[in-house]
Amino acid sequence: MMPFGGIASKLKIDRLKASGVGSHDCAIKYQNQDYESLKQQCLESGILFEDPHFPATPSSLGFKELGPGSSKTRGVQWKRPSEIVDDPQFIVGGATRTDICQGALGDCWLLAAIGSLTLNEDLLHRVVPHGQSFQEEYAGIFHFQIWQFGEWVDVVIDDRLPVKDGELVFVHSAECTEFWSGLLEKAYAKLNSSYESLSGGSTTEGFEDFTGGVAEMYELRKAPRDLDKIIKRALERGSLLGCSIDITSAFDMEAVTFKKLVKGHAYSVTALKEVDYRGGMEKLIRIRNPWGQVEWTGAWSDNSSEWNEVDPSEQEDLQLKMEDGEFWMSFQEFLRQFSRLEICNLTPDALNKDGLGKWHTTLYDGTWRRGSTAGGCRNNPATFWINPQFKITLMEEDDDPDDNELACSFLVALMQKNRRKEMKAGQDTHTIGFAVYEVPDEFKGCQNVHLKKDFFLRHQSCARSETFINLREVSTQIRLPPGEYIIVPSTFEPHKEADFIIRIFTEKHSDTQELDEEVSADLPDEEELTEDDVDDSFKAMFQHLAGDDMEISVFELKTILNRVVAKHKDLKTDGFGMEACRQMVNLMDKDGSGKLGVLEFQILWNKIRNWLTVFRQHDLDKSGTISAYELRIALESTGYKLNNKLIQVLVARYADSDMGIDFDNFVCCLVKLEAMFRFFKALDQGDGTAEMNLGEWLTMTMCG
Repeated sequence: MMPFGGIASKLKIDRLKASGVGSHDCAIKYQNQDYESLKQQCLESGILFEDPHFPATPSSLGFKELGPGSSKTRGVQWKRPSEIVDDPQFIVGGATRTDICQGALGDCWLLAAIGSLTLNEDLLHRVVPHGQSFQEEYAGIFHFQIWQFGEWVDVVIDDRLPVKDGELVFVHSAECTEFWSGLLEKAYAKLNSSYESLSGGSTTEGFEDFTGGVAEMYELRKAPRDLDKIIKRALERGSLLGCSIDITSAFDMEAVTFKKLVKGHAYSVTALKEVDYRGGMEKLIRIRNPWGQVEWTGAWSDNSSEWNEVDPSEQEDLQLKMEDGEFWMSFQEFLRQFSRLEICNLTPDALNKDGLGKWHTTLYDGTWRRGSTAGGCRNNPATFWINPQFKITLMEEDDDPDDNELACSFLVALMQKNRRKEMKAGQDTHTIGFAVYEVPDEFKGCQNVHLKKDFFLRHQSCARSETFINLREVSTQIRLPPGEYIIVPSTFEPHKEADFIIRIFTEKHSDTQELDEEVSADLPDEEELTEDDVDDSFKAMFQHLAGDDMEISVFELKTILNRVVAKHKDLKTDGFGMEACRQMVNLMDKDGSGKLGVLEFQILWNKIRNWLTVFRQHDLDKSGTISAYELRIALESTGYKLNNKLIQVLVARYADSDMGIDFDNFVCCLVKLEAMFRFFKALDQGDGTAEMNLGEWLTMTMCG
């Protein structure tokens, strides 16, 4: 457990990620549960593990249709496998597709993904760690590793499973004594807060969470012209490829067509080859039915006449075997017969075979926050520019001798985080997408710059996601000439808040980075005044307000400022509070008296007048406030360049519920910024870092 929250927690997490925590070899312990230590505690105490974070209660089943008191959950009991069968096993004879039979939950998408895992033992055991058993050192505890939004997490569960009328309610194995698939489903349910949260989804979501890869989906009725090349490159990279035939009704599910193809069924694509046939080259694709039987009976099937005209040596190269679930068909027939192709491109860490061409991958975390970084799509020109921006520099074109176009291939995948987990709170997935812009000459080579509104008003995008859609992830493969490009991810509507990751996969080396301002402040030299520089009328006013001691306290400063602001009818303000006035005194008080003398007050007064001028310049609609979306520009005009994270913090602190910032909050923001920058610069060792002891830290944070 981290003994702090908010910004401090976020900084701690960022540092852990930088040190490698979250990789598959160093998975994050979900909810801080350590499998080995918990298991050892159970073995020593002789008590079977009961998970306090995912208890055997109705709330773990669901919140609506599977919620407490619903008819579907009435009579459900939680039992350990040893209470269901006499001799429970974790895995019997290796993991196979028959281990995964759907229960009373609409999560066939997840089961199809688990099924695909059984075809690749290396991938399977990344998710289902070795050494788990109901016999040796059994303690009622199991664990699984699942990829979540750029990180691998190790999820610990107990083995109590929901049972109704003596049978498992959810996933079960055709082999009644085997339980690995049901336990994996439980771990995934825990990760998403309940079983019901797993209802409805896409197989590609499961593909990604069990491999850490990135998925693409192609509708074959409108397939790209170079789909054959896309498939060939994917196979060369060791990607997982699946295809299916759409169903038109529930009666179609797993219905077998005239030529023995199964509708609504997940097939694997395993090869793409060309053969010499009748004096020309015929493009063939090899497909596998995971059932191990029921094969295509049309042209190029195992016993078809077409093979009689293919050289036997070529046949041998194509590994033609009878009724093994794998079959060939012509590529054109494939496009006609199948509806959809899904490709899961694996990241380099998941590929352990030599000779596979690997993607170069980059991942960034990002956030859309109302008022600071949630600008919506290009249809919102006033705010689109505030979205996070990422730059990619493409340097090497593709290796494709058949393609004369000078182009570089890359894949952009934008994924919103935790939406399934938030279903319980009534949240849905946002509609998301992205646009790509070529960097103009004047910005080429620049790193620390966030492109502003004018750029996007003057330039068109050169590529974009195929659509904005309310899915967990939107991914698109793009080909562009070598050069520098900006990727802008966004929700369709502005003001929608979410966390996201954006992953960029390139075939050749490229350079990617988040495009953001380098934090800096162009602070003017502190104003040096003497008594002679102060106007007599100002001195007289000050003496009248300050009284005999000729110093203004925090209380007196509050009275003065609020009287002055009240005279400016064009300003919307709630008035300066005590905290704001304390910050001003702390900034200006040079002698540590806790009060302001006439010179200190004159300097503060000059600052406030300058800030008032800036405020009015950015109050575009003359409402007496400035928009939170314009805060970055307003701060830049006063000398501050801040990145997205800092802008988000300032908007959260100083904007009202309508995303407006009134004058007193604008002044408070500038006072705080100047105080913190000056304090840091006083301690800066010349390399952009500062050291302080606990006393100095507390003095700064409590007084600043």
